Amino acid sequence: MADEKETKETIEVPAKFKKLVEEIEQMSVIDLAELVKILEDKFGVSAAPAAVAMTATPAAEAAEEKSSFDVVLTGVGEKKIEVIKTLRDITQVGLKEAKDAVDAAEKEPQTVKEGVKKEEAEEMKKKFEAAGAKVELK
Repeated sequence: MADEKETKETIEVPAKFKKLVEEIEQMSVIDLAELVKILEDKFGVSAAPAAVAMTATPAAEAAEEKSSFDVVLTGVGEKKIEVIKTLRDITQVGLKEAKDAVDAAEKEPQTVKEGVKKEEAEEMKKKFEAAGAKVELK
């Protein structure tokens, strides 16, 4: 992660793009992949090398040091609606996407967010557990 911080310090983001870059930084890898696909379709371009680099980086960092975690929803429990609300709150996805993810988590574990700092991951875990869900940090 030290390399990531050094990279961020050397990249000067023009003021007109700061808000957009900040929003993108907060997105999950799944949301970023969806955004890339939409942009490719809308503008008729391909960002395959960039997408591969974006998805490979968090995995490589996680292997080196365990300062970032993946939040994995392993069980829903009795309060499915509360879990959906919690998922929407944490990931900022729509109702349909949150419901689909929770439904899928009933069958097999679903990664909610990847590459999250330990403190943030633990906070997410507490929120899900308060809603009755089972969560693992990997």
